[in-house]
Amino acid sequence: MGAKLTLAVLRSQSEIQLTAHELRVDFQIFEASRPEDFDSAFEAMVEQRTEALLLFPSPTFYVNYRSIVHHAERQRLPTMYYFREAVEGGGFMCYGADLPDLALRAAQYVAKILRGTKPGELPVEQPTKFEFVINLKTSKALGVTVPSTLLAQADEVIE
Repeated sequence: MGAKLTLAVLRSQSEIQLTAHELRVDFQIFEASRPEDFDSAFEAMVEQRTEALLLFPSPTFYVNYRSIVHHAERQRLPTMYYFREAVEGGGFMCYGADLPDLALRAAQYVAKILRGTKPGELPVEQPTKFEFVINLKTSKALGVTVPSTLLAQADEVIE
């Protein structure tokens, strides 16, 4: 599902479309910028016979992940999230920045400013720590077999 189409989302979308084309996989965006859009987005996915879902980062998706997990579970749709909370809450898998690490780094950034460093002198920082989490209970409920090579790459496997 796509959130509002920001420059970052458009870049990601272009990269994913290119990769999907190379792999001969169909790729389609279902927009849902508000929780009220979830029902119609998932209905459209069913109509299009969508086989898997990749969520683009969005505050709306993060805040409403329980609803998305519920919809994906109801439609038996393997979904890749970008944050672990969704997987801990029953989602299939996630790959994304380690949010507690981001919070720690943000606090360190603020501490530098409070000690007198001018914000304009600080470099823009990107996430450096990412996590890959798989929920095997959900994979079994969806009837999806996760290859052992993929399980070996996971930072955490929820059973």
